[in-house]
Amino acid sequence: MHPPVVIFVLLYGLALIAALLAGYGMSAAKARSWLHMIGFAASMALAVHVVIDIEYPRLGLIRVDTFDQVLVDVLESMK
Repeated sequence: MHPPVVIFVLLYGLALIAALLAGYGMSAAKARSWLHMIGFAASMALAVHVVIDIEYPRLGLIRVDTFDQVLVDVLESMK
């Protein structure tokens, strides 16, 4: 079962709010740190991607193909 759509909306909303708060916090500085901006954006994007990738294991980078083969083998042995 997949989580309801509201979970994904909250995940994206949390990423947006965190980005807005980080931008607001950096606005007081005279010079912007590109390392911090890129690092923050990359870490938020990675966190969202990993959560979604774990939720849909047959579509992303995290694969469960070997587990599928085990299920096929068990099904064949039951016949």
